[in-house]
Amino acid sequence: MFEYKMPTEIIFGRGASLKTADAVKKVGGSKVLIVTDKGVWENNVLKNIELSLTESSIEYIIYNEVEPDPTIQGVEKAQELLKEFSGDVVIGVGGGSSLDTAKAVAVMGSNQGKIFDYVGFGLIKEKPLPIIAIPTTAGTGSEATFWSVLADKTKDIKASVGGWEIMPSIAILDPELTLTLPPSLTASTGMDALCHAMESFVAKSTQPISEGMSIQAMKLIAKSLRRAVTRGDDIQAREDMMMASLVAAFAFNVTRLGLAHALAIPFGAHFHIPHGTVNAVLLPWVMEYNLPAATDKYIEIAEIFGEDVTGLSPMDAARRSVEAIKKLNIDIGMTAGLKDWGVKEDDLLMIAEEGIKSGNVLVNPRKSTVKDLIQISMNAMEGLK
Repeated sequence: MFEYKMPTEIIFGRGASLKTADAVKKVGGSKVLIVTDKGVWENNVLKNIELSLTESSIEYIIYNEVEPDPTIQGVEKAQELLKEFSGDVVIGVGGGSSLDTAKAVAVMGSNQGKIFDYVGFGLIKEKPLPIIAIPTTAGTGSEATFWSVLADKTKDIKASVGGWEIMPSIAILDPELTLTLPPSLTASTGMDALCHAMESFVAKSTQPISEGMSIQAMKLIAKSLRRAVTRGDDIQAREDMMMASLVAAFAFNVTRLGLAHALAIPFGAHFHIPHGTVNAVLLPWVMEYNLPAATDKYIEIAEIFGEDVTGLSPMDAARRSVEAIKKLNIDIGMTAGLKDWGVKEDDLLMIAEEGIKSGNVLVNPRKSTVKDLIQISMNAMEGLK
């Protein structure tokens, strides 16, 4: 028995950001807080969004101070702006950091206390303000998930606030907004999307609906991530990657993930490694560890990424999936190891002890211990050549 739920309405396509005002009207809003970061704001990515709102005489104000690791302190600042403006809709525009911040601000627009009072799942008391999510990267899938991951920069900790209540009311996905994304960010966010699709696909909690979407996401990534990184103006590749990110989110939202994500959060909190980057670094070694527990699945992954497994034993065929992902990382420039981010062997016990507490460990196909997580991290210390 399984359940599948997706309450978010999707508007997808080139130029879709011009539909922003229609989305605001659909959720019954009239005063909008846009939550974004300096890069999106300075690069004029908001142009069509602002044009749409202005032409429909919808008032808006912009909070553009979201940090790469979104913080509870940033949520509080945006929350104050929302209150002063009497906003009734929150629009997140940007990568996962902006979308996660927007979700949290919408929660605090109708709830008392502080955002970390709601850490966990299903603890939000009052329905948040309507959320419209407009991603400008193709990777996090935050526009279609029920989590907001935030950091407390005074304590070097990250925690998640979750619940069906913080699913965006509407997600607007416009591939044209990703055309200016630099190669390094295209690569790291693309690997985050791949990690979402793959970890959901092999998870013990996998189900037929999520599996189908994981497979589709991996096919699109295998086809288009290299092109999106090396030919940033290839709109078809950008569209494929945005769709891959979306459907991978549809998959993992109901299954959770695996050991790469269990480790990525503490590595990100303590060493400020970008989320997609640390997932790219860890993914091949997590795959290698999981091969005996999900051999058939990894054979399928190898074939999706163009590996010839004819005549090979099941384990040898499955290992081709690991080699395929290492090749992909090398081709898109994701060759750094954990050492390159300042991680030392003495740090790995702390990271593993934090990672083992993640709910993602419970659905990973192979049962793991702190010792196993240390070994996976040790394998990822050196970069790829």
